[in-house]
Amino acid sequence: MKEFYFSLNLDYEECLAYYKGHYNEIQVVDDSGKKLRFSAQKLTPFVSSIGIKGRFRLKTNDQHQFMSLEKII
Repeated sequence: MKEFYFSLNLDYEECLAYYKGHYNEIQVVDDSGKKLRFSAQKLTPFVSSIGIKGRFRLKTNDQHQFMSLEKII
């Protein structure tokens, strides 16, 4: 298992574009500078009236397949 940490700061309007399906994937840069890409649908539980703000941990298996995404702060 691998863990990646990153911060995300999307306002509500940006989240709507993902939520409405205008984008299928989101790309973030983790704390070490590695680019990560995963399904935008994985962010749905974290959308609030202000958007998505916080620190996250993405877990993958050894083949880099998505396992979980959780907000840590």
